[in-house]
Parts: sequence; C-alpha cells; structure tokens
Amino acid sequence: MAQTKACSPTCQSFKCGKNAAVFRRDSVWCRDGEEPCTVAKCMYAMCFKRRLLPGAICGETVKRKTMERDLDDAFFKEEEDNSAVKLKGKALRKLGDQEYY
Repeated sequence: MAQTKACSPTCQSFKCGKNAAVFRRDSVWCRDGEEPCTVAKCMYAMCFKRRLLPGAICGETVKRKTMERDLDDAFFKEEEDNSAVKLKGKALRKLGDQEYY
C-alpha cells in the first residue's frame, strides 16, 4: 500500500502564487520570508494539476476508496412510476401542457 507524500517545492507541478520561490543551491527559498519554502505553511502554494490537498499532501499519492452498490428491484420500480417528462419554463411554453413518454 502506498503512503501519502507531502508536496515539495521541487515538484514540477508546484507554483508559488507570488512568484517568490527561488532555487538556491540544493533547496528552494522564499523571497518573501527569506527562509526555506514550506508548502504546508504557505498561503500562496499552488499545484498546476490541482492536486494539492490541505496539509500540503500531494493528491496524486492518495489512493481512492470506492464503494460497490447493488442495484435493487426497488430502484427500477421507482423509474417506472415517474415515466412522464415534466417540462418547465421556455420548453413548456413552446410545447404546451402535454406529457411526453
């Protein structure tokens, strides 16, 4: 099972909203605070892929949870009861007060 990873400023998808991130030697510095860039504390941290989650967690490393649902016969019975299409607004004025199946 894969662990979730924290987003880092060296990621290709990372962008600073104030354009204050500067690469210095082996780390990324923030020109605003003159300290190393920390994604978790920065208000201007962004991701091009829109995968940045709260707490600076990279959304690409999070595994999704899926649920399987069984379709009951009651579900299909409800559809049969509401077989008439009800129109509102402009479509109702054009077609009149008729029911379509």
